[in-house]
Formats: sequence, structure tokens, C-alpha cells
Amino acid sequence: MNKSARQVYDDSVVIDGLIISNWNGDIFKEMRQAGLTAANCTCSVWEGFEATVQNIAKWNGWFRQYADEIVKARSTEDIVQAKKAGKTAIILGMQNTTAFEDQIGYVEILKSLGVGIAQMTYNTQNWVGSGCYEGRDSGLSDFGREVVAEMNRVGMLCDLSHVGPKTSRDVIDSSSKPVAYSHCLPAGLKAHPRNKSDEELRYIVEKGGFVGVTMFPPFLPKGAQSDIGDYIDAIDYVINLVGEDSVGIGTDFTQGYGEEFFDWITHDKGFGRKLTDFGEVKNPDGIRRISDFPNLADAMSRAGWTNSKIEKVVGANWLGLLDRVWSS
Repeated sequence: MNKSARQVYDDSVVIDGLIISNWNGDIFKEMRQAGLTAANCTCSVWEGFEATVQNIAKWNGWFRQYADEIVKARSTEDIVQAKKAGKTAIILGMQNTTAFEDQIGYVEILKSLGVGIAQMTYNTQNWVGSGCYEGRDSGLSDFGREVVAEMNRVGMLCDLSHVGPKTSRDVIDSSSKPVAYSHCLPAGLKAHPRNKSDEELRYIVEKGGFVGVTMFPPFLPKGAQSDIGDYIDAIDYVINLVGEDSVGIGTDFTQGYGEEFFDWITHDKGFGRKLTDFGEVKNPDGIRRISDFPNLADAMSRAGWTNSKIEKVVGANWLGLLDRVWSS
């Protein structure tokens, strides 16, 4: 008997490659009830080492307080076990390498605290390289090459979503392990500094990497007027370029945040020059909230996706990538 799309979803490992919501017990409960097996949850954006460790300390408190909802994911086995237990495994992720400061040793320390993913730059220049809003993309610095090598050694995924094109290519070429755009959209659908060209999307996958597709409305062609079908179309666009085995979900949910948060993330280092203006941030109709996550499978089915394709994109592909990067 053929499974329904919802049955496929319920049976699958479901992974979101990026959530940066306003963390609290209600969010954790919603993630679990939505059947989210694991998510890359941002614990650092502009923060340095000490402030990032303080954020992780908060997370450790939440893991104790909300033990029925969430667990820390240090390995893919933790994710598989979370699925069996009906919980959500939290992958602590940094959206910047600012927390490494100029200390290579901090990479291993943060990995030991549970950080499994780190984005090389967040929009602008740092010690490692250039972001997508930097006026001149300097490429990966020599120190950045050391950071990539150390991330490879300890098993931490290099994320390139907000990274400049030249720096991204340098990281792809320098890394001995697969790297990812955890949450991006194709520039072929909308020209935007945060969106990736067809060539960039093909290149990362040709080198063994991965593409997580976001639904963040400012980067979609219809913006705030988008619906879940537009999001599925964007995923299909990427799949048609790189194949269905190297693509996953990376929603970039900002649930619970308002104007102050968007002001912080759109200024360099949180307080410097204004980088961009998102306008109205209203998630696509049909996937407005984390609780709408199961709607993805139904929308994929309506788009003619096979059950196998649904299973891969909602989580199996992410699980395979993380296994390759995190294993020694």
C-alpha cells in the first residue's frame, strides 16, 4: 500500500537546517509537536567567545528544563534516538565565526560544548573572510584556512549561507569535508546578495557539498505574498540543478521576533552600518509557523514528488551530510 505524504513525513527523520527563533518553552513544544526531529538552532550571531558560551549555558539550562521536548545533538545517533523518543534534537549552530575570535583553540572548545555547525561569516568581514554584504570580497584569509582545517578535524560543518562568493569558493576548495549552504535561495529566481547563482549551487554540490533551501520571504520572488507552493518551487529549482540527494530544508524561522531583532541582525556587528532592509517579513502562507512544518510534505506531494524524494529532502539528506562531517 502506498503511504500518504503525511505518513511519509511522520515516519521520516525531519531536519531543519536553520532556525533562529526567539527560544522559549513554547517554541520547543511546537517543534516537538510538529514532528521536527532535529534543527540547527542559532546560539551565536555577532557574539564573541564569552557571550557565546553564556548563550550555550542558557541552552544547557533549557535542555534540563524542557527535557521532555528537546535534547542536545552531538552525533547523528542522538538525532536517530530523538526520533524514537518523539523529541527534537537541537544542533547548536553559530551563524558567524566571531566566537572563535583569533584563537584556533576555541574551535575545539566550542565543539566540545555541542556546536556542530558554524557559518564562516555573517554578512560582513571577519577574521576568516568576507560576507555577502561586504563591498569587497577578500576571500578566505590564511587564518581562515586554519579555521577550516580545524573545523574539519573536530567535525564541525562549515556553513556558507551568508558568505561572499569568493570566500565561499575558497572554503569549498579548502575543506576536506563537505560544506553547506544551510539556508539559501537561488539567484536564478530572484537577484539578491543573499541568493546563490546557478554556478555557485552546482559548484558546492560537485565538490560533495549540500544546499539547504530557505523560505525567508525577502529572498523569494513574490516576497511577503509567497505561499508554500512558491517555496516548493524554489526547492525544485535547486533540485533540478544539483539533484535530489544533496538538497534539504533550511527555513530560517524567526518566530517570536520583532523589529528590534531584525534591526540587530541587519547592522554590521549588530550596531554598525545598515546592511539591508528586509521590508515586511511574513512567512509563506501555509508555513507561517513551526507548527505548520508537516504541511511541507502535503505541498511536496501536490507538486508531484515521490515519497522517496519527500523523505530525502525533509531530513534524510541532512542526516547523511551531518554523518559525513561529524564522523572522524
